[in-house]
Amino acid sequence: MPETGWSQTNTVTFDVEIKDPATPANFYMNVRNADGYPYGNIFLFIKTVFPNGKHATDTLECILADEKGKWLGTGLGDIYDNQIPFKRNVRFPMAGTYRFEIKQGMRLETIPLILDIGLRIEKAE
Repeated sequence: MPETGWSQTNTVTFDVEIKDPATPANFYMNVRNADGYPYGNIFLFIKTVFPNGKHATDTLECILADEKGKWLGTGLGDIYDNQIPFKRNVRFPMAGTYRFEIKQGMRLETIPLILDIGLRIEKAE
């Protein structure tokens, strides 16, 4: 993320090659924030573009702090890492390259102190 903050016009993009669409997967959003982040949550708009060009959009609220303002996740110093479940036991409809486009959905044009956004896809147990 830029040091100036994450703008609503800045899209984080991940391309993922899926070879075996029959295997179910779990999706997680990884969010790293600094102690001075002014909110206890962040809304993300996640657009999935399928290999055939069709797309779907989801909204995910990531809770980063409890009701008393204590940061959740693991921390080192004033940096906190959260892994938020997004989808479970999902089967991809087809093999190929999927694109995931992530935008912040907060009310401010630019939000400070979100340091990293990641997407984790793992084989479901």
